[in-house]
Amino acid sequence: MADTDLPYRQSLDNCFAEAIGGGGLSRESYGKALARAEEALSWLRKAHESGDLPLLLVPARRDDFARIEEVAEGLRNDTTDIFIFGIGGSALGAQALAQLTGWGTQANIQKGVRIHIPDNLDAATMDAVFSNADLRTTRFLVVSKSGGTVEPAIQTLSAMSAIAEAGGAKYMKHHFAVLTEPAKNGKPNPLRALAEAQGFPTLEHDPGVGGRYAVLTNVGLLPAYLMGLDIEAVREGAASVLAQVLDGRPAGDVAPAAGAALSVAMAEEKGASMSVVLAYADRLERFLAWYCQLWAESLGKDGKGTTPVKALGPVDQHSQLQLWLAGPKDKLFTIFMTEAKGKGPKALPDIAAGTAFAFLGGHSVGDLVEAEQRATADTLAKNGRPVRTFTLSALDERTLGGLFMHFMLETIVAGRMLGVDPFDQPAVEEGKILARKYLAEGKG
Repeated sequence: MADTDLPYRQSLDNCFAEAIGGGGLSRESYGKALARAEEALSWLRKAHESGDLPLLLVPARRDDFARIEEVAEGLRNDTTDIFIFGIGGSALGAQALAQLTGWGTQANIQKGVRIHIPDNLDAATMDAVFSNADLRTTRFLVVSKSGGTVEPAIQTLSAMSAIAEAGGAKYMKHHFAVLTEPAKNGKPNPLRALAEAQGFPTLEHDPGVGGRYAVLTNVGLLPAYLMGLDIEAVREGAASVLAQVLDGRPAGDVAPAAGAALSVAMAEEKGASMSVVLAYADRLERFLAWYCQLWAESLGKDGKGTTPVKALGPVDQHSQLQLWLAGPKDKLFTIFMTEAKGKGPKALPDIAAGTAFAFLGGHSVGDLVEAEQRATADTLAKNGRPVRTFTLSALDERTLGGLFMHFMLETIVAGRMLGVDPFDQPAVEEGKILARKYLAEGKG
């Protein structure tokens, strides 16, 4: 497979029967799946040419950078804390990008400003948001494609209320920026109407790019810019993956199409109903969460789709490897390997000498991670479990941009192969309607 021009290397070698036995796919079955993927690639090329799928035009864009930078600098001005309010696709991509800086459960600090992304809605977390920050110097970026999503709406209203109660009502417009769809037929969505009434600066969410596909737009790049990341490099990485589609290569030489063909064929012919994604880097944990939403919400329709499960190595090899090796053969594994050798703190030989851990002397933390990620992949394969690997020579903006585009394209191709619409989410909307009903009835 021609992956040499990508910021990662994908290998499917240990997914075939010739390598792992009966748990693997036959080359014939894989070939048939690739043939089905060709239709999806043709559709993508036509959609790019016509502009019918705006997502495919995003990697080449640079015209939105000036507005991203303008709003970001406004949010940073005289600021100690910035909170990004959004849920699902409006926050997960931003969190994944933030982890490139080392961001974890606590705030990211850039130019003296702490940046928080409290994705999940939780009463105790929101109490902490308002009690641990100086509201006079705190700013809020609210992200919602539709402008009607209730979770960021109540976060926003609660923040506005807290500022008002602290005596800052007349300065409200200086505390917020809103990223949402433009008005339709002259009528703004609820969040945009609120922003316009309050004088909040706004950015336009591309109406043609769904929330879970929006990480390469200003939805992901405004937070990335706030955190000091190279947003152009993110799009360059994405463009390198998209180029494989646009170049007219056969499906087997297009990394996302090859991955989609593998996933669909494994599910249909080998009963691999679960997609386990395992990364050997803390900085990829939120990327895995982003993938899980994308894959589940896009493909789980009409009784089809596979269940995504995220895991982090080495910790989850201790908690889950037993099941993976000796449990049901219903999983396709994807392991993300980083270049860890020689990195991190080192155990000095004279410190380790004379202990049961003398064999660790002279080795770094990265040396052990390097050995364990390879051992896990090889052990799974030797036990007949299909293992796809991604080798990342660097974990930076270009690589993550490439991975974002890879899995968005892989998801779209898989959806076309399965005959489902990868862009809607009718079951999710049903739950939202019922939650509103319960709230109105006092059951919430």
